[in-house]
Amino acid sequence: MTPHTATCTAFEGHSRIASGPVSDVALAVRDVLARGERAPVLIFDDVTSRPVEFDLRGTPDEILARLASEAPGEQPAPSADAGEDDVPRGRGRPKLGVVAREVTLLPRHWDWLNGQSGGASVALRKLVDAARLAGEDKDRKRAAQEAVYRFMTAIAGNLPDYEDATRALYADDRARFDGIVAAWPEDVRNHTLRLAQGALVPQP
Repeated sequence: MTPHTATCTAFEGHSRIASGPVSDVALAVRDVLARGERAPVLIFDDVTSRPVEFDLRGTPDEILARLASEAPGEQPAPSADAGEDDVPRGRGRPKLGVVAREVTLLPRHWDWLNGQSGGASVALRKLVDAARLAGEDKDRKRAAQEAVYRFMTAIAGNLPDYEDATRALYADDRARFDGIVAAWPEDVRNHTLRLAQGALVPQP
């Protein structure tokens, strides 16, 4: 099993076999392989669209036991008393995790910062937080686009207007993308559109 996979979706050609927890999908894929697959069987991580592989040897109980042993364990939550909180505090202002460092700015920058509500430090923190959140949004969108692209490349490369759909994906053209994907087989279309929810701006 691919590490850290929580849920996945399996396809037999353009038909969805199963979607959900890895244990359910693995057993459904086993049944398909046992009766003889009619088209290539592909399994995708539901978040990244990276391929997922199962060891399907043995009985269903043996498969489930193997999956359980391969599942990533949960990391213990950090203790509230760990780290810097162990350092005894004296009287006075409580420690807020603030790190004092030198910042070099031009006079006009300092003039603007000092005129902001709360002063320069508060204004700088707000600017940094806003830039960080904007960067995280871009990273999430890029990861979602890559997930859509991986899935389409693996399963939809021979479907009508696949290349146009790829261009629409990266051009953020939701109307064009939806129009192309609408003509694809139902299971492929539905999974592609689900993945695209975080990759394309919704239509008004």
